[in-house]
Amino acid sequence: MSRSVGRILAVCISEKKGQQKHPVDEIRLLPEHGIVGDAHAGNWHRQVSLLARESAARLEEKLGYPLAPGAFAENILCEGLVLPALPVGTRLQVGSALCEVTQIGKECHADCAIRRQAGDCVMPREGIFAVVLTEGVARPGDEIRVLP
Repeated sequence: MSRSVGRILAVCISEKKGQQKHPVDEIRLLPEHGIVGDAHAGNWHRQVSLLARESAARLEEKLGYPLAPGAFAENILCEGLVLPALPVGTRLQVGSALCEVTQIGKECHADCAIRRQAGDCVMPREGIFAVVLTEGVARPGDEIRVLP
């Protein structure tokens, strides 16, 4: 894959904030809402969270065991893109939805389960957040494409 095309490995949701997310077969993304059924949905700037498998793998190596998709509370686990290098404003084709990057990284809350367990978390440095611009569906195996 080129540096402008990645692949979705898992799509995840959680019913309550502050929990790890769990994989589902597909997610439906709506403008001004985010992901249907996800606790973080709403008309705000962090409707969708994305994390690269490559980022998660570095922490798994440090821990010495694999973590399930959604362990970092990411909605979309993907591979093949250097997500934290994408500038705010970048548009992404995520499955059949169109999203726009709004934030790189975030402050990790003190009771983060991964930080407690591993002493570190990658989302504050390497996770990205986006809003949904056009409705669509995303599934494992779908492409994520950086648009010009």
